[in-house]
Amino acid sequence: MPQVSVRGKLIEHAETVFRRQGFNGASVADITHAAGVPKGSFYNHFKSKQELAAEIVRRYSRGRDVSMLAAEGLSAVERLRAHFAAQASRTVSTGVEYGCLLMTMASEGPTVGDEVGTVVCRSIAAWVGELAPVIEEGQRSGEITSREPASDLAAFLIDAFEGAALRGKATRDESAAMRSLDLALNAIRA
Repeated sequence: MPQVSVRGKLIEHAETVFRRQGFNGASVADITHAAGVPKGSFYNHFKSKQELAAEIVRRYSRGRDVSMLAAEGLSAVERLRAHFAAQASRTVSTGVEYGCLLMTMASEGPTVGDEVGTVVCRSIAAWVGELAPVIEEGQRSGEITSREPASDLAAFLIDAFEGAALRGKATRDESAAMRSLDLALNAIRA
């Protein structure tokens, strides 16, 4: 069995530390302790906590399941719902009380630094870009309202989902995000 590199251990364990403690609450010592590596080894692999956090956000965003957005035989609204259901399952599987890593980083705003903030913004923009073509398809078929641009509706769905996920994080309500998403999907129907 191949041995995981120190860098790999840091990346593997940092996501959990950041999700549970937030960027500002997590120290390099917390991350190295969770990874089971010496604190001094951190700087052999990352120049800063921000660099590691940016890598974690990129990794987290690459792990977003977009397969349902292309599922055949489903309407645009059904594909959007299935996509968000997969995201909700991902959060539940890692602890709804800790929420979505992307939104954890986004909620800490400017204190995460420019490098992390830029990656968070790009990740959210990419998510909007993944949803917008499905919404456009639904608009062309008459299933989704054409009164608003598809990219605005995509951002609205993310906002509804993630805002409720934040509430679910506070209340430990695993179904909050999907209930809010269903309301939002009903609101954008034609």
